[in-house]
Amino acid sequence: MSSFTTRPEIKGTFGVVSSTHWLASQTAMGVLERGGNAFDAAVAGGFVLQVVEPHLNGPGGEVPIMLWSEREQRMRALCGQGPAPELATPEYFRKLGVELVPGIGLLPATVPGAFGAWLTMLRDYGTWSLADVLQPAIEYASNGFPMVPRAVQAIIAVQELFRSEWKTSADVWLPDGKAPEPNALFRTPGLARTYERLVQHAAKAGGDREQQIDAALHAWYRGFVATEVDRFYRNEAVRDTTGNRNTGLLRYEDMARWQATYDEPAILDFGRYTVAKCGPWSQGPVLLQQLAILRHAGVENLDPHSAAFVHALAEATKLAMADRLAWYGDPDHVDVPLPDLLSDEYARSRYSRIGVLAAAVLEPGQPGDRMPRLPDLGVGERTLASSDTRFGVGEPTFAALPPVTEWAKREIFVGDTCHIDVIDRDGNMVSATPSGGWLSSSPVVPALGFSINTRLQMTWLDDGVPGQLKPGKRPSTTLSPGMALRDGKPYMAFGTPGGDQQDQWTVAFFLRHAVHGMNLQEAIDAPSWHVDHFPSSFWPRGLQLNRITVESRIGEETIAALRASGHQVVVGGAWSEGRICACTQERYADGKLLLRAGANPRGMQGYAVGR
Repeated sequence: MSSFTTRPEIKGTFGVVSSTHWLASQTAMGVLERGGNAFDAAVAGGFVLQVVEPHLNGPGGEVPIMLWSEREQRMRALCGQGPAPELATPEYFRKLGVELVPGIGLLPATVPGAFGAWLTMLRDYGTWSLADVLQPAIEYASNGFPMVPRAVQAIIAVQELFRSEWKTSADVWLPDGKAPEPNALFRTPGLARTYERLVQHAAKAGGDREQQIDAALHAWYRGFVATEVDRFYRNEAVRDTTGNRNTGLLRYEDMARWQATYDEPAILDFGRYTVAKCGPWSQGPVLLQQLAILRHAGVENLDPHSAAFVHALAEATKLAMADRLAWYGDPDHVDVPLPDLLSDEYARSRYSRIGVLAAAVLEPGQPGDRMPRLPDLGVGERTLASSDTRFGVGEPTFAALPPVTEWAKREIFVGDTCHIDVIDRDGNMVSATPSGGWLSSSPVVPALGFSINTRLQMTWLDDGVPGQLKPGKRPSTTLSPGMALRDGKPYMAFGTPGGDQQDQWTVAFFLRHAVHGMNLQEAIDAPSWHVDHFPSSFWPRGLQLNRITVESRIGEETIAALRASGHQVVVGGAWSEGRICACTQERYADGKLLLRAGANPRGMQGYAVGR
């Protein structure tokens, strides 16, 4: 199968952006054109994503960020994942008679970390004011933005819940009692007012740029935003997947004690490349573990479109995901054996578990001779049988598209997250994966105009497992932006939405680019797949072993060979797997940069721009 692209790989010398929505990409590029740096551009684009992809993220969500500072000559990971509230304990949920934290409603909220992370990066590395970076998002929310068909579908799926139970959400997403029309302009004035109020609060505080950003952070986490969240979550009882109405656990004090923090990234050397991810409070090390295993698989000798290539990656995924379940957690609360998990000795032992037949059992390893401890893997099936799923599960689920309209006939990607990458003319890089607070997650806080995340559903109630719920502890999120050095120099920012699929789609993309020489767009466009061989990170944590879902254009020969190897193959749509974004830089001997970018064509939303 020859490689091809649906669009050109973007090349330039001034700046490049790739994101999951064309408006965010062009917003970020506009910031670069007006003198902002990569950090200013990513923040402005990130806030636009909250407005124009409301079914995939929101202001009440979270964002992990990877950054390269050319001034400091280093990579950093910025954690915008908030922790569990103080009231959120396993005992609390057991008394409710549930075995899992619900997937929607008020109970699964963590401290919303996106605002804190975006503004922390803006303050520490940016040059623009809060008013300037928020202006595009405020204008779209106030004056209108084209509502993509996928967002309309999300609203249609939950409109009865909004009408009967979550009436504050109906006020925002069902104006005049009706779902919006696809591609028509839509406004979210309540959100615009909240951001305008934050800008006014910052300006009134006075001082320099950094002091005004700090004033906005104070208003969010210790001022009117935290106060309104506390009031709503303390006093409103709303329907969730337990089938009952419950008040929330998130409080003012939880928000007031939190701030975004910087970490050293987890890294792995792979040939010429040093690949970097957020730590085990994310699933990022899953990609590193897969690469460590695949160093021993001879992937350079495998056709990147062949069944042998897919089989090797799928089996490495199964092993790494089993380790995620057994070992990953918030390293501030759990002793995660990450050095052992990423060691070559351990990777070699894991590779020895890969055979010619597909693995049919979940098999975590024993890093440092430790014995794994897993949660109850039957809990998802029991929970699903006894819960109210009329309005969806933890990951956004959508009703069937109305069959009478032309847009319903198109193949549209299902997802739950966004992504943005930026590189500027100085070589600064940002990779960020915003998520959470999507419109179907929880009711809109009426005074603020947005919903709060439900990330706590990714914790377990089982005693002794690393992912167990604990007050003040971060859930181990699926969100996973990435970066890579090449020959020790900054090279790539990349990532994708997709929940548990994120570090599956990107490992195939990375190998096709770094090992097999495809350009960014070729590697993004190439047929992809994902494995289900572990409990889902989203309520009700369903377990499906040895299932691989492939895009139909991967070819009948490959599909037949995978089935012959024992894989339970599900054939999906031709363009149904992945939403990858990527940007790269190469610095020449004279100091000049060549920048490149590619973006996912699936779903007809993602775009790369640059010059």
